[in-house]
Amino acid sequence: MTLPNKLTLLRIILVPAMVIVAFIPYLNNHYMFNCGLTMANFINLIIFAVASITDFLDGKIARKYNLVTTFGKFADPLADKMLVTSAMVILCLQMANTKYWWFMPAWGLILILCRDLIVDGVRFICAGKGETIAADMFGKIKTFVTMFALVFLFLWQIDLNGEGLLLFGYIGMVLMYVGILFTVISGFRYVYRARKVIFESI
Repeated sequence: MTLPNKLTLLRIILVPAMVIVAFIPYLNNHYMFNCGLTMANFINLIIFAVASITDFLDGKIARKYNLVTTFGKFADPLADKMLVTSAMVILCLQMANTKYWWFMPAWGLILILCRDLIVDGVRFICAGKGETIAADMFGKIKTFVTMFALVFLFLWQIDLNGEGLLLFGYIGMVLMYVGILFTVISGFRYVYRARKVIFESI
């Protein structure tokens, strides 16, 4: 197995680890650094950061050393979506019953999931026709911004001055909303670029 594929598999393995950590009561009831950050979110921040780094490395190594494989083409985007979606669900559930629910709104998560389902469907149709629609700059920006947003959102509980100034949460929220915007734009662009294949039988 090639190194890029090993890194992709590591990223997939880290997803259930992140979910398990998120639902361990002890880790959610104990805090780091006396600032409001739970042990669960601190650990998951590290897991998410390591997994995100493997996402950057596996593609770069595969292209540089010509190690691109069919498995990698299939598993790499799947691992990315598993990682990002799991992190978003964890944070959305954490914030759902708080006054900060809008840091990671459920409607944003739904939009991203719907966009991914549509794009995956388009890719499937195009593949059946022998067509390939490559990801454009909007899709890459969406992924980059969303991952950075999640890093900050894992720190959303930190109260810097003891008066409710959740600065990391607000930064993460702004980045997440930008990521959601680029998610929608990239989804529309993807469908538009594949319109001839999608609508040829209408």
